[in-house]
Amino acid sequence: MTKQEEARQDYLNGMKYKDIAENYAVSLNTVKSWKKRNNWQRGAPKEKRVRKKVAEKINQSPGLTDKQRLFCLYYLQRYNATWAYQKAYEADYDVANVNGPRMLVNASVKSLLTKLKQQQSADLYLNANDILKEFAKQATANLGDYLDFGKYDVLAQDEQGNIKLDSNDNPVKYRNSWVQLKNKNGLDTSLIKSVHIGKDGVIVELYDKQRAMKELLDRLPEPEIKDESDDGFLRAIDKNLENTWKESDEDET
Repeated sequence: MTKQEEARQDYLNGMKYKDIAENYAVSLNTVKSWKKRNNWQRGAPKEKRVRKKVAEKINQSPGLTDKQRLFCLYYLQRYNATWAYQKAYEADYDVANVNGPRMLVNASVKSLLTKLKQQQSADLYLNANDILKEFAKQATANLGDYLDFGKYDVLAQDEQGNIKLDSNDNPVKYRNSWVQLKNKNGLDTSLIKSVHIGKDGVIVELYDKQRAMKELLDRLPEPEIKDESDDGFLRAIDKNLENTWKESDEDET
């Protein structure tokens, strides 16, 4: 989720402008601008119905502490156990990184999360396959689908505009690069995280491929390994993704 998406979720959950601004290190006016530009609607009828159903599920979950219930709510926002534990228990990263995953194996917590996920699916008309398809698209997205780029030769000139020559009287050349956006017609723009013009030209950012691959690895069945070399190769990939995921989680804290 982007910073604005996270801020919107906090706003819908009842957080005040001032607290959102402090939480994301932005000004109060920036938060108000996000709300106006993206049409945040707190307490819309559908949102109220969803919250009421979720609240009923939580109240009907005996055997859990208030913090455990809070953990479940935060977990469903990002599916990140470490972050959810930090928010629910106000713990530091090291503690949350150990206790968060442990919380997911608690029988009562697992039961409540299952009920809440089912409720989410019913309210949003989504299922796990829809989410997996989106992750698969992100994992296989190609920047070349959205950009044309290349290089060309440019003749070097002196201050008077004359072509520079080398010691053999050959024109001096240097390489230059170009980047151009493709027409959006026929392209899947849902895979673009952001696109804007920076000081050096066009900047297109796709969603994190490694994060999407990590999500797929966590949710898909284990592959059948018939060759030990393939097994080692997949373990190496999984280890690399695990390190990338951990670094990303640390950046969020």
